[in-house]
Amino acid sequence: MNPIITIFTPTYNRAYTLHLGYESLKKQDCKDFIWLIIDDGSSDNTKDLVDTWIHEGEVSIRYYYQENKGMHGAHNTAYELIETELNICIDSDDYMADNAIGKIIQFWRAYGSSKYAGIVGLDASPVGKVIGTEMPRHIKSSTSADLYEVHKVKGDKKMVYRTVLTRKVLSYPVFEGEKYCPLSYKYILIDQEAPLLIMNKVLCHVEYLEDGSSLNMFKQYRKNPKGFAFFRKVAMQYASSPSYRFRQSVHYVSSSIMVKNYKYLFETPCKFNTFLATPFGFALYMYIQKTNKSTVVKTH
Repeated sequence: MNPIITIFTPTYNRAYTLHLGYESLKKQDCKDFIWLIIDDGSSDNTKDLVDTWIHEGEVSIRYYYQENKGMHGAHNTAYELIETELNICIDSDDYMADNAIGKIIQFWRAYGSSKYAGIVGLDASPVGKVIGTEMPRHIKSSTSADLYEVHKVKGDKKMVYRTVLTRKVLSYPVFEGEKYCPLSYKYILIDQEAPLLIMNKVLCHVEYLEDGSSLNMFKQYRKNPKGFAFFRKVAMQYASSPSYRFRQSVHYVSSSIMVKNYKYLFETPCKFNTFLATPFGFALYMYIQKTNKSTVVKTH
């Protein structure tokens, strides 16, 4: 019988923390999964470590090495390789909650169908505190965008997607010289296909490390302006509220100025909104250029 779910982990020089995920997967009551590790060009001992775990035989592991393509490039590769019905991304510094796999599979078998894109569950800190807020208990399902913009949910959440949909929607674009495109791009496209079933259970424990993308978002803005400008146009197009559309317009202007694309008003899907956002976008551009502070910025 084939496994139902793939846990995929993009990793880059994270051998020092990857064991957290491995230990959590060894402890799962349900072993009906594959752990797909996408090694995005690591130069540390990641491969040797994973080879040791494969030899132990306690977890079904598939290891794939590629030249460094950045986080979204690793996600593209994972989505090409995954063959199970469901998939979930667990970052290289995160780990699964106790019996999370069994809970996901049981929940999906009880309520899942082709009407849903998958499941959205909770992230928690290492001590078990829910990141942000729980999700509303009076609704059965929601798109990821509506969770934040309509239901005012806060904090990162854990998405479990149907593989048929992660394959169906477009891959993350790759821009020369850049290594990042917001992962929410694909979530927005999947939102247009079907909502997610809400599961108010902690599925993953997360910790924001100093070298993590969440804690270096302003640095990401400066290093990957083409990827961010692309994402902002898609986010504007499918915005679930006027305030969200305006925020994305502001960020779009800022990223466009970074790449010296002064035709941004002609290329935006929301011309009037972008026109109004221009002075705010310029102010954001100036702020990003001047600040070196690391901060957590939610990309929803």
